[in-house]
Amino acid sequence: MPAAPLQGADQPYLDADINIVIDVIRAFTVAHIAFLRGVREILLVNTVEEAMALRARDPDLLLAGEIKGLGIPGFDLDNSPYRVAQAELEGRCLVQKTTNGVKATLAALEARQVFVTGYSNAVNTAVHVRHLLVRKGLRTVNVIASHARDDDDLACAEYIRDQILGLDQLRAEDVVERIRRSRPAAKFLAEPAGDFEPRDLDVCVRVVPSGFVMEVDRLGKVPSIRREVSMQIEALKLL
Repeated sequence: MPAAPLQGADQPYLDADINIVIDVIRAFTVAHIAFLRGVREILLVNTVEEAMALRARDPDLLLAGEIKGLGIPGFDLDNSPYRVAQAELEGRCLVQKTTNGVKATLAALEARQVFVTGYSNAVNTAVHVRHLLVRKGLRTVNVIASHARDDDDLACAEYIRDQILGLDQLRAEDVVERIRRSRPAAKFLAEPAGDFEPRDLDVCVRVVPSGFVMEVDRLGKVPSIRREVSMQIEALKLL
């Protein structure tokens, strides 16, 4: 593994067996909550035009995302995990377009396996990847903080790397504090509501129990996130 997590979507990533892409506020917290609400797949696109074209071919698709944090006109959902948690999503397929997380993921598809996560599913993701490294004999992992300069994704990336390596140097409460004090978090404290729903921040720093990780299917015509049940996570629940 690299000595430190990588940051940003606009850089070439090191060759690796596994890429883990992190977006805490808010893309992959949204994705995690959406799967818990029954979504079956999340298609990833870089542009609004791509999202609209996909829905033109399949009107049942739901469009979700943001540009610079703001909801996109014509989309069904914005990038609020709190609002996604209220939506009826059972059996639906989403198309997600975001400024950082989705962009970083689409730039990280060269690895053999690609996973995405926020803080809500960070430990599950680390446990699953650590198991893969042992079981499959894989050696290299990039942990990628999708925000290029901010501390929310970096804190989570350092935490995941710590968990994979079994170092136990970072406390969960310290990671949460760094996320809450990060620059992206500030807008949720300053705004009364609107696109920056104040309750989003609470969702983004809450561990939400689930027995799955979010793996990217790189081989389809449109890359997509799918929920992958992890036997390793399920086994830990029995301990």
